[in-house]
Amino acid sequence: MDPLTRLASEPARAALFLDVDGVLAPIVPRPEDARVPDETRARLGALVPRYGLVACVTGRDTETARRVVGVDGLTIAGEHGLELEPAARAWVESIHAFAAAAAWPWTETKPLSAAFHFRQAPDHDAAHEELERVRLGAAELGFKTRWGRMVLEVLPPVEATKGTAVGHLLRESGLKRALYAGDDTTDLDGFAALEGLELAVRVAVLSPDGPEELARRADVVVDSPAAFLDLLRRL
Repeated sequence: MDPLTRLASEPARAALFLDVDGVLAPIVPRPEDARVPDETRARLGALVPRYGLVACVTGRDTETARRVVGVDGLTIAGEHGLELEPAARAWVESIHAFAAAAAWPWTETKPLSAAFHFRQAPDHDAAHEELERVRLGAAELGFKTRWGRMVLEVLPPVEATKGTAVGHLLRESGLKRALYAGDDTTDLDGFAALEGLELAVRVAVLSPDGPEELARRADVVVDSPAAFLDLLRRL
């Protein structure tokens, strides 16, 4: 029996951990315009009561993720797990002040962090070079930084990743079987968090600007959010 079939054979014993942008929702030029398609929403709604846990593990904050996904009953682990770490709140004012001072035209200020997008920049290489200076300035102030798909994130210096979020939710639920689906470098931490489970399925959703390592470490590879919906229909 293949891993997906095994997982689906006893759904109440399993967790589904799903990234939002690039997995459930197609990537769009403006992050605020992202939406999970209706067909995917319908399938997620059907999975929520069947599985032991269905969670979105996302860089979005919880409120925004709920709006983008639009499915009741989901667990949301927002801002790459920062929302589960109380120590992160002590850094909010200083990170927000840093983001305002940077005056980047495509800044997304989140409750606990800031994201400097450059997908809309006319010259991606020049934008990356300019944001490298922002990154160095953030590091000098003691913030944590992380590059993602066309984005630089500035974060509190606490140990919080998609992996710590998955670990927290697995301990809380007691589940020993899980699927994790992601499309970006930050999802590698989610993959790693499934180590040692009774059954683990790692799904990479490929994209032209996604990391090659994700596919190498995946058990299943699909080439788009639409193809991932086909996978969800097997669960």
